[in-house]
Formats: sequence, structure tokens, C-alpha cells
Amino acid sequence: MANMTAEEKSANENALQALGIRTMSPADLPQIERLDERAFGPGRFARTAYRLREGRGPEFNLSHVAHVGTLLVGANLMSAVECAGHPVLLLGPLTVDPAFQSRGIGEALMKHSLDAARKAGYALVFLVGDEPYYARAGFKRVPAGRVRLPGPVDLARVLYCELQDGAFEGVSGILQRPR
Repeated sequence: MANMTAEEKSANENALQALGIRTMSPADLPQIERLDERAFGPGRFARTAYRLREGRGPEFNLSHVAHVGTLLVGANLMSAVECAGHPVLLLGPLTVDPAFQSRGIGEALMKHSLDAARKAGYALVFLVGDEPYYARAGFKRVPAGRVRLPGPVDLARVLYCELQDGAFEGVSGILQRPR
């Protein structure tokens, strides 16, 4: 965003003002599926993070969608997982319609979901993603060997965010579906 012209910055500010963010409902899932298809394509199903969420719905009270008018332009899902018996969350997919990217929508969705998770008493959130982008929301790279996923993944892309100070201390193991 630093290299934007004044006109681009103004357009982004207008887009965020017109943005409606609300808690996700089951009725949103078909639109989110189409959004994910446009943004990530069919290869998304092979990714380990998708496999970890497979067969389980998101935590609707922690997941959010963004609309401009009646058009769904973004979604952030939060899923309950565990790591060595610790209940934690998996953030993602965080999806913004390609025509609406780089306007702050993803960050706004993430903030809403992290705030909701904190209020719900969760202490720790994981994701697989690009550290420079997610660091803005407080995510850090998981130290080597601390946390793994049940499948192939670039471990340098596994990130965590403490919603409560010290929540990551002593947590290590494999991220998996809750038992």
C-alpha cells in the first residue's frame, strides 16, 4: 500500500467505508465456495490446511464475511483444531475476491475474527501463510520443530498468534482435528 497513488488510496478508503463485515452463517457457504474457487482454483483441496478442515464446518461465531452491497467480496474462516491436547484455532482460508484485493479487506476480516476468538476465550491461532502479510496482525513463524501439520507443508509458512500472553509457551506437537 505504500506505493499507491492518492487516487488509489482514496478508492481503498471508499471501498472499506462501503464494506459490510458480519459473522458468517451456514447460508454463506455456497458463495464462499465459489469465491475460493475463483481465488485459489481446484488445487486448494490438496493443501494440508484444507485437509485438516475437511468434513468439519467452520466456527461460525468466529468466522466473518465481507460484502459490498449484496456482493460477497471476502471471507475468513476459523476452525477448531488442537495441538497436543491444547484447543487452538486454524485461521483460513482468508479469501478476498481478486477484483477487491489490496484494499485492506483481508486485514479487516482477520481483525474481526481474531477479536471474536479472543472474546470467546481462545488463546492461540495458527495458519499457513506468508509471514510478511500476516505479521501485521501479530503472527510469527513457528520455531523449527515445535509444531507440525499432518501432511506436506512448508514449515516456514506455519505461523502462530497469541491471543493471550504466553499462550504458545509449552505448546508443541501436531495440529490435528479435535478428538
